[in-house]
Amino acid sequence: MNSEEEFYDAVTGFDSDNSSGDFSEANHKVAEMLDLDPHQSNRNGKHNGETEIQENGIKRHRTSLPAPMFSRSDFSVWSILKKCIGLELSKITMPIVFNEPLSFLQRITEYMEHIYLINKACSHADPLERMQAVAAFAVSAVASQWERTGKPFNPLLGETYELTREDLGFRFISEQVSHHPPISAFYSEGLNKDFIFHGSIYPKLKFWGKSIEAEPRGTITLELLKHNEAYTWTNPTCCVHNVIIGKLWLEQYGTVEIVNHSTGDKCVLNFKPCGLFGKELHRVEGYIQDKNRKKLCVIYGKWTECLWCTDPTTYETYKKNEKRGGEQKKLKPSEDVIKSENDEADDMPEVQDTVQFIPGSKLLWRINSRPPNSSQMYNFTSFAVSLNELEKGMEAILAPTDCRLRPDIRNMENGNMDVASKEKERLEEKQRAARKERAKDEVEWHTRWFHQGTNPYTGTSDWLYSGGYFDRNFSDCPDIY
Repeated sequence: MNSEEEFYDAVTGFDSDNSSGDFSEANHKVAEMLDLDPHQSNRNGKHNGETEIQENGIKRHRTSLPAPMFSRSDFSVWSILKKCIGLELSKITMPIVFNEPLSFLQRITEYMEHIYLINKACSHADPLERMQAVAAFAVSAVASQWERTGKPFNPLLGETYELTREDLGFRFISEQVSHHPPISAFYSEGLNKDFIFHGSIYPKLKFWGKSIEAEPRGTITLELLKHNEAYTWTNPTCCVHNVIIGKLWLEQYGTVEIVNHSTGDKCVLNFKPCGLFGKELHRVEGYIQDKNRKKLCVIYGKWTECLWCTDPTTYETYKKNEKRGGEQKKLKPSEDVIKSENDEADDMPEVQDTVQFIPGSKLLWRINSRPPNSSQMYNFTSFAVSLNELEKGMEAILAPTDCRLRPDIRNMENGNMDVASKEKERLEEKQRAARKERAKDEVEWHTRWFHQGTNPYTGTSDWLYSGGYFDRNFSDCPDIY
């Protein structure tokens, strides 16, 4: 068995010689159903924190963090931010208490939580249905941020993160390719060679007195190889409110345009700002049009709950009736409503929605249920809880720059806040010293796994995967920890 096969065994719990690599949305739900009570021993006698292989070969990932979330009630963010109004926050050092125990590179990986939507897009023969699935995937990518008011750790220059999930059918690699400005590049591919998902993200953070705004920059690209299609888009703006006083809350707003560069179809999604009375909070509305700008369908919902689509005529009729004060039917998560509108309802969790349901609509996506102890775990989803899991033997296999090996994040996850804070300061100082040394010797920093180039579909500057990471030659990786 070669090193890559051994890595798959260690990270996914699969026997790479016996695993077919097949995956489906059903596998996604099976993996969720295998989660057991984290406070109990599992059926094989192994305790929480140890790797378990179920009888069907699917590895059960951990369902809780080693230590609960540290209270922020005794700390004032205002004492830090009052000197930063209008400034670029990526250059401001924040106390560790305002972080969550994940690197931003791991946060990016949460795009893949709803990968079944990519699988669905790959399976559809109709380009309109493919665009609907891609639109749902783009919205689902920001759903994990709901109630996540902790700040992810800024990645160190050269930091990486990899994730291989044979049960979900993908592998993922990301690298921090620039420190000022902070740019994170990522690349993911289907294990069945059915899709490629890649891009670069460099959010511009600003503090505006009562809120922190993250303006998205960078292009996201999804290629469906079977259909020879490529879709590109940019995320909406994210804003955290009440950073001085009151309960923190988060909203997404702005227009997201998803372009199918093969057909000319476009999906325009409007993430609506909250508004004065909160009527538009979390709402998403938009439409899909063909290359001749003919509207093919209307999409509506909330990025915190669910997304539906209907034909434009039905939508306009409903809106006119709504303005006249007509009766509005609110969506109920009961089997009779859901199954009548979507024959895949069995794959959707039961979540109480507040979206006004338009009869005849098709359900595109619904948010996953969160673990019952999520509020004590930084409001992580089940997928997020597993991202920093470091299993026995993985240290010898991972790149030495992998996020899982960062001592500040690891100590914070374990509840050792004082040690984590000291380690964070040490790593930042080590990074500054290395930068000064390179400047002194006039040595340029060279990225390891990505290079700067041109996005082949948009013609704009982008960071592209250079390849070779999964050959596992890490001999020339930088010493950043």
